[in-house]
Amino acid sequence: MSGKKAEFDHKSRLHLNAAEGWLGLGNWKEAESELAGIAEALRNHPEVLQARYLVESEAKRWDACVEIGRALVELMPNDSFGWINRAYALRRATGGSVQAAYDALLPAAERLKDLEPVTFNLACYACQLGNLEEARKWLKKCFVQAARHGRGKRRRLEALAERDLERLWPEIKKAQEED
Repeated sequence: MSGKKAEFDHKSRLHLNAAEGWLGLGNWKEAESELAGIAEALRNHPEVLQARYLVESEAKRWDACVEIGRALVELMPNDSFGWINRAYALRRATGGSVQAAYDALLPAAERLKDLEPVTFNLACYACQLGNLEEARKWLKKCFVQAARHGRGKRRRLEALAERDLERLWPEIKKAQEED
């Protein structure tokens, strides 16, 4: 995968836009059909890979999602999309596990600037692994980052809706009431 990104031709851009539209409407099969119309030279472009990941995840083809996630991490190592979604897929892929997801996402916590979604997901994985102290640490970092961007309350509500964090819900509720 070279450092130079191929430029979209008009037809491929239309196919990508249509695929994104279909995904927005919840129709991954039509999105997949649109992605097939994209020029071969653009199939590994990050925008196309992100759309492909979304199609594959809707289709629950987790092994394919892992490979797409790996490619995205390689192409865009400073973007959280590939890191988070590769980990998500690793949890669900053949032979995958929560531990594999956690281990794959952990390096992103040191590498990325956009840490809020990374720390949220690490908290979820740590909680599922029974490492509640670790989960609390990641969740605290997430809440601090969210608050800096005016999303503190929303992120706490998301945490209270996230089943992976259910063991921490009483603590999250208590902290929310104290705010």
